[in-house]
Amino acid sequence: MLDKPQSLPEHPNPMSELAKAYEPQAVEEKWYAAWLEAGCFRADENSEKEAYSIVIPPPNVTGILHLGHVLNNAIQDILARRARQEGKEVLWLPGTDHAGIATQAKVERELREKEGKTRRDLGRDEFLKRVWDFKNTHGDIIIKQLKRLGCSCDWSRERFTMDAEYTRWVSQVFVDLFNEGLIYRGKRMVNWCPVSLTALSDEEVIMKASRSKLFTMKYELAESPGEFIHISTTRPETLMGDVAIAVHPKHPKYAQWIGKMVRRPFPEALIPIIGDEMVDLEFGTGALKITPAHDKVDFEIGKKHGLEIIDVLHPDGTINCPALPEFHGLDRFVARRAAAAKLEEMGLLIGIEEYENNVGYSERADVPIEPRISMQWFLRYPEIAKSTDAVASGDIQFRPERWAKTYAHWMENLQDWCISRQLWWGHQIPVWYRKDNFESLKNAESLDTSHTSNKSHPDLYVGVEPPADPENWIRDEDVMDTWFSSWLWPFATMSDVGENSTTLKKFYPTADLVTGPDIIFFWVARMIMAGYRFGGGLPFKNVYFTSIIRDLKGRKMSKSLGNSPDPIDLMDKFGADGLRFGLMRIAPVGADVRFDVATVEEGRNFANKLYNACRFRQMDGNEFAPLPAVKGLPVYHIQVMSKLDQLAEDLNGIYAEYRFGEIAQRLYEFLWNDFCDKWLEAVKADLRESATAEARAAALGTFDAVMSRYLQLLHPYMPHVTEELSERMNYVASGEFVMRKTLPEKPLLAEFSAAETEAAQKQAAAIYETAGRLRNLKAEYNLGSRKDVRFVMKGAVAWLSNELNVLALLAGSTEILVDDSYEAPKGTPAAVTPVGEAYMPMEGLIDVEAERVRISREIEKMRIEVTKSEGKLGTASFVDRAPPEVVAQEKERLEDWKTKLAQLGEMLEALR
Repeated sequence: MLDKPQSLPEHPNPMSELAKAYEPQAVEEKWYAAWLEAGCFRADENSEKEAYSIVIPPPNVTGILHLGHVLNNAIQDILARRARQEGKEVLWLPGTDHAGIATQAKVERELREKEGKTRRDLGRDEFLKRVWDFKNTHGDIIIKQLKRLGCSCDWSRERFTMDAEYTRWVSQVFVDLFNEGLIYRGKRMVNWCPVSLTALSDEEVIMKASRSKLFTMKYELAESPGEFIHISTTRPETLMGDVAIAVHPKHPKYAQWIGKMVRRPFPEALIPIIGDEMVDLEFGTGALKITPAHDKVDFEIGKKHGLEIIDVLHPDGTINCPALPEFHGLDRFVARRAAAAKLEEMGLLIGIEEYENNVGYSERADVPIEPRISMQWFLRYPEIAKSTDAVASGDIQFRPERWAKTYAHWMENLQDWCISRQLWWGHQIPVWYRKDNFESLKNAESLDTSHTSNKSHPDLYVGVEPPADPENWIRDEDVMDTWFSSWLWPFATMSDVGENSTTLKKFYPTADLVTGPDIIFFWVARMIMAGYRFGGGLPFKNVYFTSIIRDLKGRKMSKSLGNSPDPIDLMDKFGADGLRFGLMRIAPVGADVRFDVATVEEGRNFANKLYNACRFRQMDGNEFAPLPAVKGLPVYHIQVMSKLDQLAEDLNGIYAEYRFGEIAQRLYEFLWNDFCDKWLEAVKADLRESATAEARAAALGTFDAVMSRYLQLLHPYMPHVTEELSERMNYVASGEFVMRKTLPEKPLLAEFSAAETEAAQKQAAAIYETAGRLRNLKAEYNLGSRKDVRFVMKGAVAWLSNELNVLALLAGSTEILVDDSYEAPKGTPAAVTPVGEAYMPMEGLIDVEAERVRISREIEKMRIEVTKSEGKLGTASFVDRAPPEVVAQEKERLEDWKTKLAQLGEMLEALR
């Protein structure tokens, strides 16, 4: 069990007055330190509370925070903080991934640039020491950045995929699967990265639409000089590895040549024409040069026909052909141009045309991969049926649901997973070969244990611990795919191998996983399989797939485009809460996020609005004001409390549906519209010195009752400012935290009947709507800032006389009278409102002649716009050729101008 402090620390500056301006950086740093000191993030595995757990998708240990991390981790923090408010025992387990390819590439680049050396110059042990030094220097950068964001992880449980105990888990899983016959070694065609110099799984290859070139060349038939077969290819640089020409048996011209020989141009050799139905009759000329070492289709055809395999590429993508010195050692793309030139020189190049095709790129190195025959370790996936059914049956819920179809499709078309990588940084494969027989085992075509056990291989040792006589054994050099360690993340982070962990019992399976849809195959699907095989069951109950963040033009964020702002810079300028809230407001479920820095600025402005509302309240003292008996409160107080009660109830359902953007918008609308723009304006008179003690107490009590609860609702989204204001406003006792307060069980208006609440809501809403119409009436006559405007109400509802002072305050009016006998002079501006007819006497308010001139000028401007728009819409070339949305927009503009023109005409007529 994790010990908690015996007593919580006193908060700094308790009960002190709020500063004039909100300073987010100072507040955020202060409260994060206070939460850590008090152990607020620590999970108690012995707690009797209902458990809630979530594991962080481990970022690369040497990575830095980007906006995708912000969105993902803000959502996780929201879920964790909300669960604490619901009284649950929360474990948000953090950690980092060793990121084999990415981290090794950084260290190798640094070694090359600073010392002019390669990893092999250093040797494995010294190189790994350098990587660990690099990790220890840079590895905590992203963790510090997550803390800056406000992430409430249990940092005492932070894990790293290369930790000793985690490494033991990875090795044990390999050993178990090997002994079950699910892991085997064999020579297969794999995806090869010529930059990282390692094999890649299919999921690590990104297909990109590319503008390539299609080369058409001709090979001469050996038995018929002067007669040629035409071949199309995108890769003339592999011509030296051609061992056959394949044609479809039904090819109308070439089928007759099956069995004949052709001359390969260079190095010159005779190769056969073979027939195979795998050849696409529609591609190029319908004849395919077969290079089994460098194409997956060619490899399959080569196996079927027993063809020789000639590898003409080095692992780094340079040409391997000593027989042709002018090509040997050239980069593959340079060699492509050189091969085309040589073919043209020989008179064998027929033509070159532009060609669009999909090319596989290494996800990490962003270079075209090479299909390559290589000795690798493979895994036949375990628990496929259970893992497929878990999502299909709803035991694991995907949100948005559409990703379940993507998952099902992948599970139905599984290929064995290439789990070995030709790296040094990572979990070394726990396989040893006896020295005496090392070469034969190393070069064996396959090593399959499907029907055998470890004991059947006297010259092979597979185990978590090294063999007892290590001097007689040589360990496999390869490491395991990084994803082979992270697929164990949900349970391996909670327990050691073979341990009956209380943490695992309490918190596994986890409740939620928040991740991106781009790793649904890399990680999510594999975690489900590993959970069923090694964790004791499904690893999580809900998977929420975040949106992809794009710029306003719809482009992905990237440093090269200069459209990816640094989150740290944004937090420095707008605060962590501003960044979190601004981003969450524009994060729809299942759609990409169009990021605009203005939304983060709005988040900062929202924090300022909240802060200033509390400063306004503090002008009347910062002692918590108890709420008087609600039965006697004004309708405005009842309405704002009912709005808050409804918000709290609605959020329960919206959280259950993971609609985080909608939650942020509802929280925003309540504070900005319902609380500040309406209720706070309506009660300002009750807070003046001239107000009665009863009115003042009711206003202060309502403010504190509503604001204290609202800060709790807002806390998961904006944790720092809500903690600051809760303490400064005396909404929590000294030494307590709002993040530890459970949500109230009863609504504020628990004792009110639905009919009473509805009546108060309707009355308050009628006053707010009427005030809005009166303000609009003032604005139409350029009187918006004037406070000496009077209104007369006719046919008013009976209760209006009791609310005239509030209505006048909201409308910015010096006086509002109720007078059914009022005879409005002709042209008096008027409006129909929910509480009666409103008239605005104009005597002494405006220069009538000057107002006529102003309105006449506006009318003339509107007529010009209407004429222009009608002319455009009357032109066939515009209507027929312009995009439909542009035409629709122009029609909408025309209707708006016509409406304004009619309104101005009525106003001018009223002034005559």
